[in-house]
Amino acid sequence: MPGVSNFRSIISRAWPGALVGLIAGFCALAVAELVAALVRPPAGPVTVVGGAVIDRTPAVVKDFAIRTFGESDKTALQLGILAVLALIAMGLGMVALRRRHVGAAGILLFGVVGSVAALSRPDAGRIDVLPSATGALGGAAALYLLAAKPSIEPSRVPQDGDGKGGWSRRGFLTTAAVTAGAAVGIGVLGRFLGGQQGQSAVASRNNLALPAPVSPAPSVPAGARLRVPGISPFITPNRDFYRVDTALVVPKVDADTWRLRIHGKGVTRSRTYTLSELLNRPLIERDITLTCVSNEIGGPYTGNARWLGIPLGELLAECGVKPPSTGGPADQLVARSVDGMTLGSPLEDVMDGRDAMLAVGMNGEPLPFDHGFPVRMLVPGLYGYVSACKWIESIELTTFDAYDPYWVKRRWARRAPVKTQSRIDTPKPFARPAVGTVTVAGVAWAQHRGISRVQIRIDDGPWQDADLAAQDTTDTWRQWSYRWQATPGGHHLTVRATDGTGQVQTEQRTRTVPDGASGRHGVFVTVT
Repeated sequence: MPGVSNFRSIISRAWPGALVGLIAGFCALAVAELVAALVRPPAGPVTVVGGAVIDRTPAVVKDFAIRTFGESDKTALQLGILAVLALIAMGLGMVALRRRHVGAAGILLFGVVGSVAALSRPDAGRIDVLPSATGALGGAAALYLLAAKPSIEPSRVPQDGDGKGGWSRRGFLTTAAVTAGAAVGIGVLGRFLGGQQGQSAVASRNNLALPAPVSPAPSVPAGARLRVPGISPFITPNRDFYRVDTALVVPKVDADTWRLRIHGKGVTRSRTYTLSELLNRPLIERDITLTCVSNEIGGPYTGNARWLGIPLGELLAECGVKPPSTGGPADQLVARSVDGMTLGSPLEDVMDGRDAMLAVGMNGEPLPFDHGFPVRMLVPGLYGYVSACKWIESIELTTFDAYDPYWVKRRWARRAPVKTQSRIDTPKPFARPAVGTVTVAGVAWAQHRGISRVQIRIDDGPWQDADLAAQDTTDTWRQWSYRWQATPGGHHLTVRATDGTGQVQTEQRTRTVPDGASGRHGVFVTVT
């Protein structure tokens, strides 16, 4: 059949080039991985290109990625980058069979792209171009080698023993296998060395003994934890606490070499602190609920933990910092992470007496690496993107007019107090509970204002008060429950909360951009 014959002909001509390109691309990434391990692991090409993509992605697209992929958004991005690189590498391999210098030049061009991306990172140094540059050289050399013999082109590949010169098919495949094997070895070595670089940070965390707080958290009231199957636990375990950030590689910071600098406008005494110096200060322990601004209505990106830390307001005051209300020249605190992320907080909120802190502990242990070890910042009542800097290394006092932090440059709001929200945890959407008494339960939060009331509506009926669990503090979420006498058929359940100021959760639905989602959570169930 002519169609099948033509298809087979195309495939037979394409596969050697595609294979050559894939192997060359793999060699490039393996060499880059090894060099990054020797230079600086975050300078690897996939990491820097991924970071550059994140930085240039519009807020609405980032919001879509978080909503669609959840905490796997960074994995999805990395897999997408690798897939695109694989396709391009296969194309360059096919080109190289005809014009190998063009194919090699294409791989070198991607080395330039990776180097430019590396230099664009906020924490970059000139040496960060080495992984992408050397990886491209290695990949181009592999491509040039594998495509060097015209006889590997299918129309000219001699069969074994035909005596026509050049590589036989077996010789080509052997060389390709050896090259790929070498790339695997280089990549494994790079992974091993990169992992070794983080061992000192792991050891410093394992050896860290957290001091007892001078001001312990009050005991959680007995009635604050409801025994309802399916409800979110009052304290979120560290393993289940949400993680939303832009770090493709979680920073592994050695606590022994970590430093925090406080400087800027209105700072009369600039200071640099070690972790030991901070731990020798009086520590406070507080239960605080954190919420990500990317949390959709009813979403999972909120959690409650017991935090141990240094009161931030007191630390700033010792450096001579005054809030704007008492004549201070700065109105914005810019926190910088070791990976270059910047978050801006209203200085007035940080120093108004709330339990803003530099946290060193989470639920009785040093901060996990995913959550900012050795030190992160917390300001109750503000969304994380304007308050909860992880892996913090610098605090600069400035003004909102003088500087726009990372997210503000991407059209998120400068100021973002947490909105009053509530969520139905059980029953789940599209559940099929039995006729009779059904316990509807969930959590509500309005950090720094507290929750005074939660109400449930069945279909278009009247709002009815739910039973509130005891309140721990105004900075934590509050559990609630409602015993519903369920009747057969489909029903829509809606929840709303009232905060401590008397403000009722709005029904007007908005997306997360620019300052957090609003609206009321609801679920549809079918009672059988």
